[in-house]
Amino acid sequence: MKQHIELSPRLRLAADLVPQGARLADVGTDHAYLPACLLLEGKIPWAIASDLRKGPLDRARETARQYGCGDKMAFRLCNGLAGIRPGEVDAIVIAGMGGETIAQILEAAPWVLEEKIPLILQPMSSLPELREWLGQNGYAIAKEQLAREGETLYVVMRVTPGEMGAQTPGQLWAGRQSRDPLRGEYLEQQAKKLRRALDGMSKGRGEQIQERRQALENVYQELLTMKEEWQQWQR
Repeated sequence: MKQHIELSPRLRLAADLVPQGARLADVGTDHAYLPACLLLEGKIPWAIASDLRKGPLDRARETARQYGCGDKMAFRLCNGLAGIRPGEVDAIVIAGMGGETIAQILEAAPWVLEEKIPLILQPMSSLPELREWLGQNGYAIAKEQLAREGETLYVVMRVTPGEMGAQTPGQLWAGRQSRDPLRGEYLEQQAKKLRRALDGMSKGRGEQIQERRQALENVYQELLTMKEEWQQWQR
């Protein structure tokens, strides 16, 4: 029986943000490496591994069998949180999905907010849309951290019910300021992405395109300011 799971950097960061002793739901679990790892480490007592498709859930069951933690893990074939009942879990991880999909999952499960369940989110795309949705729907981002895998930087959020306060356009794109050691590189990547988008729109015509371009230009300038502030913190 295997006794150790080496998580990828983004999943390791998500695992580190799970509260000690929480009954965990891992939504979109795939191989269930994250909950199995936390069970082996003794950080959590029990977990639900859920997935929309049978194939990934079968892989999750195999992981639990290999690592001898099947008696501490339940498996749910369901869309998002649809197969998980209020009162079953104390924390939820949703990793490896688009930000808009994460928002849809949470919108369909209002009990998460009502029961004040802490969330660990690792969106793969649509981060501005997710940050905006969270702020408008009673959630606050308590912490954002970054993990590197190859050339890619991933954002991992710890989210709790609460008042987030107004977010600037730049904060929607890149989060609030932090001293994360990868923050400067992340801001540079986001600024380059915006610059490419702006250059691609330079020949566009029409009022809507110009308004969109001006909005993105404002975000771009805010990201440059954020990067300057981060660099000053490092001195």
